[in-house]
Amino acid sequence: MKETDAEYKVVKNTLINIAAKGTPVESAKNFFSGPTGIAFGYGDPVEVTKKVLVFAEKNEKFKIKSGIIEGRIYSAEELKAVSVLPSRTVLLGMIAGALQSPTAKLAFSLSATINQFAHALESLKNKKEQSGGV
Repeated sequence: MKETDAEYKVVKNTLINIAAKGTPVESAKNFFSGPTGIAFGYGDPVEVTKKVLVFAEKNEKFKIKSGIIEGRIYSAEELKAVSVLPSRTVLLGMIAGALQSPTAKLAFSLSATINQFAHALESLKNKKEQSGGV
């Protein structure tokens, strides 16, 4: 968990119910029964979700009840869907590439037009030199 800037704590249900009052987590109080552990992520929520799910797969006694990511409650199945998303940095890279692509294509097209014009002038010059012109 430390690799993903997260931590995991086993908590008492009465204490978590008191701490959750007046917060977005309060709506998850139905899940605070039986042994309860909470993973707190301070970085990329997708990376934390992946780590918790990998741990749950390796340990049969560890069960995921639900998760809260940025104030929204997710079921265990929804958390699995979140875990297959690319990380935040990969998504930002994809967005940057998508934004850069039209600009790069425009620059290439303009460069190609100038290069074609320069080749046409060079060809015209060579023709005139061969024909005895300039």
